[in-house]
Amino acid sequence: MDVMQACEEMGIGPEARALLPARTTPQAAVRALLDHGRAQEAVQLLARLLPKRYVVAWLCQCARDEPLDADDRAGALAAERWVRDPGEASRRAAYEFAAAAGYRAPGAWLAAAAGWSGGSLAPAAQDTPVPPPPDLTARAATAAVNLLAALEPARFEARRAAFVERALALLGDGDEDGR
Repeated sequence: MDVMQACEEMGIGPEARALLPARTTPQAAVRALLDHGRAQEAVQLLARLLPKRYVVAWLCQCARDEPLDADDRAGALAAERWVRDPGEASRRAAYEFAAAAGYRAPGAWLAAAAGWSGGSLAPAAQDTPVPPPPDLTARAATAAVNLLAALEPARFEARRAAFVERALALLGDGDEDGR
């Protein structure tokens, strides 16, 4: 996906886009945002540029060492199940977990990122599928990262930037195709 298209889809404003080098690679774009203290936009762009399965795997890695309660751990587990088995049953289970949890906590948003990765957002019994918009996983990932970073409010910005750093290499250096 083109960096500028991803910026537009994620609502990254002109001020942040102006910080990006012309014809930039995905990795260089995210790095430029981080280097200019724009961690929120870096999270958004990273989450939109990575393949959805990578996004969810990244979120699971971010959550792994966090002091999550049982419900949040269950949401992370639902997301991780989908990463390991990206079939419809795993996706639907993650989606239903997030919906039942009311999208109120990190685990719900972790599960939502997996649950919104494809398939249908319609009830399982409905014949007419309702596919999620392509940017929905990235939006759920952004919420999850922000909530995980907020577990230590005094270190919020540093934690958010550190989460992005963990996944930056997944974007590659722009020399390979097939993302």
